[in-house]
This record gives sequence, C-alpha cells and structure tokens, in this order.
Amino acid sequence: QVQLVESGGGLVQPGGSLRLSCAASESISSFYAMDWYRQAPGKERELVAGIIKGGSTNYADSVTGRFTISRDNAKNTVFLQMNSLRPEDTAVYYCHALMITQSVLNYWGKGTLVTVSS
Repeated sequence: QVQLVESGGGLVQPGGSLRLSCAASESISSFYAMDWYRQAPGKERELVAGIIKGGSTNYADSVTGRFTISRDNAKNTVFLQMNSLRPEDTAVYYCHALMITQSVLNYWGKGTLVTVSS
C-alpha cells in the first residue's frame, strides 16, 4: 500500500513563505502524476498544483506566480514552495498521487495544515 506523508505546514504571516513536502513510500517515478490539493473550512477540496511524469506542471489561477511544485526523484519527494501567502491560502493541504496500470489508482496523504494569519 502506497503511503504519502506531508510535512511543512504551520502558521505564517501574510506575505510569508512555506515549503511543503510529500514523501512517498515508493518511487515517485511509478506515478503518472502527483498533485497538491487543499481544503479550506466549509469549502470543497480544490487542486492547487500538479506535476506529471514528463515534468509538465499546472497551477490553479489563484496560486500561479506564487506557488511552485517540484520533485526530487532520488528522495521520492514532491514539494510545494508557497510564497507571498495570503489569508485565503489557509487550508489543509493534501498530497495526491495517481498511478495508472491496468486500473487507475488514487493515493492520498492525511494532510498538513497551513494557517496564514497575522
């Protein structure tokens, strides 16, 4: 069973930065895509950023230019660098991995809380 473990969340002031990490229990090269989602209180979970096997990335409009997704295959880890944080970025951030074999498999981490507040 694949495990994804997020870390790096916390309390930060508006305008500050955080880097989230998602460590996978197996080689991330086996995944077609890895993504970061977030869920704010009372809202639906939304896609924040994603990176596919070939290296292409995509971002939600609300974070474009502020967040960067990257990966370190040697460490089996995906990162989300978050700059210029705003109060509306406050949410639980979840790591997601998509594996496509004979079927489509989705894996989720348990999430890490990011709070942007002065």
